[in-house]
Amino acid sequence: MQQAKFSLTDPLIEFLCNYKFYGFSNKSSMVREALLRLKEELELKQSADLYAEIYEKDTDLQELTEAAVLGWPE
Repeated sequence: MQQAKFSLTDPLIEFLCNYKFYGFSNKSSMVREALLRLKEELELKQSADLYAEIYEKDTDLQELTEAAVLGWPE
């Protein structure tokens, strides 16, 4: 596994020092998990933006969606 060097603010250092409290075996595993979650969140946002863009341009899809929700309780 490669290593990386970066700087953190004091509050983040304090948070990272509590890695055991959050169930992590070491600081590195906590940072890896945080970065993986951020990566997934950013990818999900990007995917949602793409779907929204497609939906905005596709009138057939909009009509299909509107027809599907007719009769559903509000």
